[in-house]
Amino acid sequence: MRKIKNEELNRLSTEEFKNVEKNPVALVLDDVRSAMNVGSAFRTSDAFCIEKIYLCGITAQPPHREINKTALGAQDSVDWEHKETVQSCVDELKNKGYQIVAVEQADESTSLLDFKLEDGAKYALVFGNEVFGVNDKVVESADVVLEIPQYGTKHSLNISVSMGVVLWDFVSKLKG
Repeated sequence: MRKIKNEELNRLSTEEFKNVEKNPVALVLDDVRSAMNVGSAFRTSDAFCIEKIYLCGITAQPPHREINKTALGAQDSVDWEHKETVQSCVDELKNKGYQIVAVEQADESTSLLDFKLEDGAKYALVFGNEVFGVNDKVVESADVVLEIPQYGTKHSLNISVSMGVVLWDFVSKLKG
């Protein structure tokens, strides 16, 4: 066995990426403080061929040195848009037919292990601020509140890790 060289990976160019069919998933970042977490969102969204990222409120926007550092060019391939408030973004996506999925710990959350995707549905995954989480009104109005099961002494994951776990799960269910 040997590691594959970069030139053997058959990666899409930025233009090819922009023209391929995307998975019916959008990311909504709700007041994410760390530009490096935003860069990770771009890189992970590129890896899983996500439709679009919505950067809401104080969430950093490209061009930004720390986004570029972690996105490694994905800020140029993944479509994105800034919205003044997360609630206006969620309302707009709901009107476009997206199911709003807040990724948060809540009293009536659904475990990621138990969540089933609906055929033909489009999903907007809302990830919140590193300290305060997803906006309370968004949690209350979400179609689903999704929780990542955790078994250790800590009860939180870094937002970039959470995005990776949830996007991998969604895409594996879509492709499965």
